[in-house]
Amino acid sequence: MTKADLVEAVHARVGLSKKESAELVQFVLEEIKRALARGEGVKISGFGHFMVLERAARVGRNPKTGEEIRIAPRKAVVFRPSPVLRRRVEGDEA
Repeated sequence: MTKADLVEAVHARVGLSKKESAELVQFVLEEIKRALARGEGVKISGFGHFMVLERAARVGRNPKTGEEIRIAPRKAVVFRPSPVLRRRVEGDEA
């Protein structure tokens, strides 16, 4: 599913114009991005939880040479689905 598919779904279900639907979808996505950039988690009931995790620095290896390299600390966005979404994906709930 793409952003265009989301816009089309909002347009069909809510009845907003395509332009208004596109603006609404873009606004929601921008708010999620802003919250994650601030390091805040985003919980969407019945869907899941987006959060930012701090990954510690570590030592890795170059697979070709076997040489050790230092991997810098970083932040990563992770998603944990809600139990409701997990059940639906597994087919236990329609």
